[in-house]
Amino acid sequence: MKPRILLLLGSACVALALATPRVIAADKVDPVADAKAFQNFFFQKFPDVKHEDFVNGPYSMNEDMKRQWQEKEEFPPYEFSLDAGKEMFATPFKNGKTYADCFPNGGIGIRQNYPYFDTKEGKVVTLELALNRCRQANGEAPYSYVKDEMASLTAYMAFTSRGKPMDIKIPDDPRALEAFENGKRYFYTRRGQLNFSCASCHVQSPGQRIRAEILAPALGILNAMPIYRSEWNGMGTTTRRLMTCNSQTRAVPLEPQADEYRDVEYFLSYVANGLPISGPGARP
Repeated sequence: MKPRILLLLGSACVALALATPRVIAADKVDPVADAKAFQNFFFQKFPDVKHEDFVNGPYSMNEDMKRQWQEKEEFPPYEFSLDAGKEMFATPFKNGKTYADCFPNGGIGIRQNYPYFDTKEGKVVTLELALNRCRQANGEAPYSYVKDEMASLTAYMAFTSRGKPMDIKIPDDPRALEAFENGKRYFYTRRGQLNFSCASCHVQSPGQRIRAEILAPALGILNAMPIYRSEWNGMGTTTRRLMTCNSQTRAVPLEPQADEYRDVEYFLSYVANGLPISGPGARP
């Protein structure tokens, strides 16, 4: 399918899902307007939910669940991962350097700036990808993008950013706008045997149940990453969550850190700008 046709489809999906009178011009990508429309959709649909509470996922949608979760937060199930991540972050590599040598501000309090668009590479760089590049640059083997080590490291880094507003930039670069638009298109595109898009659950149906699970709103959904899920009986990364979503719609998951995953993370993070980082999180 030609790029212009894909662009038209992506913009049409956004306009339909957000149910706003504004129609996004097919030949003009406007992330600022998209983010405003995206946030306003949720704020108007759930007027009783405090804006900053959207980052708490299903707990912002149900008072009983929220009370139970707040009690659980006194002894959070992700605490073991947080402790492990803090120790891993401070432990030197074999060459004596640490993760702090790879990141601005020593890696502390920077979660809200990821993912970012690298103008040299021309692609989105996620925090998980940056951590593995740091490891490889210092002679260490990369971690799995879905297993415990990566979840622990990102849990610690997220914790040091708690309360800071998401602050994703889109540089004046047509490739960055294309990545944003690609992520938006991926988010609204139906796939898999169930013919669901990400938006089917997290825009059209937040607060509703699928079996025993209450669906989370898409707004702020990545601010809580990584998360402990009772369903997993452990921690999971953003990559793991995206791959799981694909599996739940009976679609074939992409490779970890595929361009599509990096772009949809860029899109979802940008439209959550201004909402606080709440990770690491816990979910049923």
